Amino acid sequence: MHKPVTGKLDVPGATLHYEVRGSGPLLLLIPGGAGDAGMYAGMAGVLADAGYTVASFDPRALSRSRLHVPLGDQRVAEWSEDARLLIDHLSPDEPASVLGCSAGAIVALDLLARHPDRAHRLIAHEPPLLELLDDPAPHKALFADVRETFRAEGVGAAMARFAEGMTGERPAEGPAERDAMELPPEIQEMASRMHANQPVFLEHMLVPFSSTVPDVEALRNAATKLVPSAGHESRDLLPLYGPIARLAVLTGRPLEEFPGGHLGAVERPREFAERMLTLLGVTAAA
Repeated sequence: MHKPVTGKLDVPGATLHYEVRGSGPLLLLIPGGAGDAGMYAGMAGVLADAGYTVASFDPRALSRSRLHVPLGDQRVAEWSEDARLLIDHLSPDEPASVLGCSAGAIVALDLLARHPDRAHRLIAHEPPLLELLDDPAPHKALFADVRETFRAEGVGAAMARFAEGMTGERPAEGPAERDAMELPPEIQEMASRMHANQPVFLEHMLVPFSSTVPDVEALRNAATKLVPSAGHESRDLLPLYGPIARLAVLTGRPLEEFPGGHLGAVERPREFAERMLTLLGVTAAA
């Protein structure tokens, strides 16, 4: 069992809360959506046992990281700079391996494009970069409608609209406590923080992050370090699977599939971690 060591890092406009487990080369896990460092608690021990210093953090404006400037729409470039500064802090002399999931994958790709020297290998899992789709308009309209639903009716209605737009089915209503209990035990303690983060995600992240246009030329130049990935259960979810499949083609990299779907790192953490280690060229400890 690897108990995390926590720390604080001052960055321009914010103070980041971060967590570190294990020892060895740095492996940075960038959370997605309204998640924070606890998003990866279910897999961090497996990765640490494989010989990594495993680090994650609460992104600025979320959970235990604090803004020193007024809250507004969040910028991918600022978040990727935060990730770069954390790598510099924890591994000043060597590049890091990096995983980003969902919005965290958008940040990870920006990090690779801007600072390819700070990444050894970078796994980008299902970044919803809608501008990479042949026809982004209907998906951008859905995400904008989710934000408007949040403004008019609150978090629950917005998340239901999001799920309905993605799958065509409206989710059954139920208390947040029940949803938290369905998470793996290691991740349950994050659930209340993630719920508190949802307004920031819905108002200030969902639309600006998904509308970002990645620097494909810079990613092509760093393509030997890039591992585009998606969950095999996401194949029918075009806004999640489609952008990274397109980026794989544009950069000449194979698309690697992981167990589970968009939330594979949360819902199937050990399998996800073992697949990660295979792609990093490492064998998981027994």
